[in-house]
Amino acid sequence: MGAEDESTDGEADLDTVVRASRVFVAVVAKSIAEVDDLVTPPQWRVLVLIATRGPQTLGAVAMDLGVHPSNATRTGDRLEAAGLVRRVDDPDDRRFLRLVLTDDGRALVDRVMSHRRQSLGEVVSRMSPDDRQMLESALAAFAEAAGETPDDTMNAALGLG
Repeated sequence: MGAEDESTDGEADLDTVVRASRVFVAVVAKSIAEVDDLVTPPQWRVLVLIATRGPQTLGAVAMDLGVHPSNATRTGDRLEAAGLVRRVDDPDDRRFLRLVLTDDGRALVDRVMSHRRQSLGEVVSRMSPDDRQMLESALAAFAEAAGETPDDTMNAALGLG
């Protein structure tokens, strides 16, 4: 097998990944559309971050979103005003506050994740048992190659964790 064959195989593999990613994106978009009147996409990312990693400082939120800390503060303010998070003292350093989900925030995340799991489950259920097992192995390897662990945000956001 020459370099040209390997390049063609790699492109076909990548095309398959891109095609599958369209399914994931469609499921995610549909589930977020259910709550787009309640939260913006960056606010949703903060809720998922807190749901999967636990209480977060505003600095951690800013770093995860790739925004200035003042933007993270405004996002936290809006989520708090909506009753989805509350601020608590950081037990390690009382100079900092952490955002934690309220019961309403947890319910919102759970509702969206349930929708995602159901939608993905419907697709996966149409696969043979052997294909489902290969999918699980392939997606685990894919996530690991991307630096994701089973408890990371992306797996939870996709309803896979």
